[in-house]
Amino acid sequence: MARFILSLMELGVSATVHLLFGFYVFSTAVAADISQAAAASGCLLLRRPAAAGAGLVNVAAAGEEEEERRGAAPVVLDGSPPPIVLVHGIFGFGKGRLGGLSYFAGAEKKDDRVLVPDLGSLTSIHDRARELFYYLKGGQVDYGEEHSKLCGHARFGMTYDKGHYPVWDEQNPVHFVGHSAGVQVVRVLHQMLADKAFPGHDTSEGWILSLTSLSGALNGTTRTYYDGMLAEDGRSMKYICLLQLCRIGVIIYDWLDIPWLKNYYNFGFDHFEMSWRKQGFSGLIDLLLGHTGPFASGDWILTDLTLQGSLKLNSTLRTFPDTFYFSYATKRTRKLFGITVPSSVLGIHPMLFLRVLQMCMWRHPQNAPLPYKGYRDEDWEDNDGALNTFSMTHPRIPIEHPNHFVVDDSDCHPLQPGIWYYKIIEADHILFIVNRERAGVQFDLLYDGIFQRCRKHAFRKSTPTVPNETSQ
Repeated sequence: MARFILSLMELGVSATVHLLFGFYVFSTAVAADISQAAAASGCLLLRRPAAAGAGLVNVAAAGEEEEERRGAAPVVLDGSPPPIVLVHGIFGFGKGRLGGLSYFAGAEKKDDRVLVPDLGSLTSIHDRARELFYYLKGGQVDYGEEHSKLCGHARFGMTYDKGHYPVWDEQNPVHFVGHSAGVQVVRVLHQMLADKAFPGHDTSEGWILSLTSLSGALNGTTRTYYDGMLAEDGRSMKYICLLQLCRIGVIIYDWLDIPWLKNYYNFGFDHFEMSWRKQGFSGLIDLLLGHTGPFASGDWILTDLTLQGSLKLNSTLRTFPDTFYFSYATKRTRKLFGITVPSSVLGIHPMLFLRVLQMCMWRHPQNAPLPYKGYRDEDWEDNDGALNTFSMTHPRIPIEHPNHFVVDDSDCHPLQPGIWYYKIIEADHILFIVNRERAGVQFDLLYDGIFQRCRKHAFRKSTPTVPNETSQ
């Protein structure tokens, strides 16, 4: 009974902290939009009659910028130099969502050729990879016939009348920078390109020039089990947990289907057609009881982030010999008398502190099968509050991919393709996103380094080669 009460208390604290942070992000976005709208109105009222013509031009230009920011007038890039595509993680958002708020805290302004796609924030890695392809290339999102039937959703999604980088091919490749689960999205997309998995497009692994991982979920995370996934199978949820609250909230949000609210923020499950218009009240009951929908089929992101789910994904993914890889692994832990503990109190975001502490103490249940051969609890103790540092350096399970630990940047110049270079930096999971002020000067050092590497050190000298079957 005491253990049950403690679990309920922990759930209450976790739910409250996460809801407060969500409210903070949402209210910040709304406040910024109101401020910009007021400023635009002020410009109209205050412009002098003598400058009326110029004022009209400025207002029109501002209107165009606003449309582009909300995704109504998409930025379309041509060929060289290769664009840098920033891919958000779980609960993330791209350009055009949450008003003028930037998931990457404005890092996209550091280069003229940067794209920030808006993908499903809770949809599966597979579905997000398909969306990312059509966002860049253009056309109607095709989730795949077999996958769609298996998972119980529509095969086709939204249509991009014109892709944001329609010339994308082997001669016009792209750089990807992924945060958290966004990294696995790019890796799955890369494998799909190599496997020519997009009907009507002659794709290859050469379409991607480089991949930079920022706190990337390359091997899953033990946090999924604290949030509510069962360690026994990595697919089922506990009956009472944070993820159950999340599941209920998402279902109701999508069922209500309030257009202006979903335009502002969308979890990405439109292809499951959970709206009241399609489901009715009886359909809502089925969704809540777990009989239908993404949470019933397992076609959502949390199953992909368990150790078991990551093992399944990684078993199909390769590291390609002509692609450049760099990874920034984050941690907010240290050793104290041989015990792993949080390295700071003030330096960890309040939303993450409890999870940092819990993940330090993670022990895989003795009655559950080990998630992979060679698993050790101690490998997974260091963490950043969302992911384990062990998971973020390079692909490790089921097979360790070529890698090189970087102490100084000179260690990796010149960069060699087909190798995961990685650094470990002191930061929590969200230090380099949403709120630029938290990271301070580290923010500029990190993103300037990433963009400079893409522009000056990651380029091809010859035609890409096809990897053999044993390439990892």
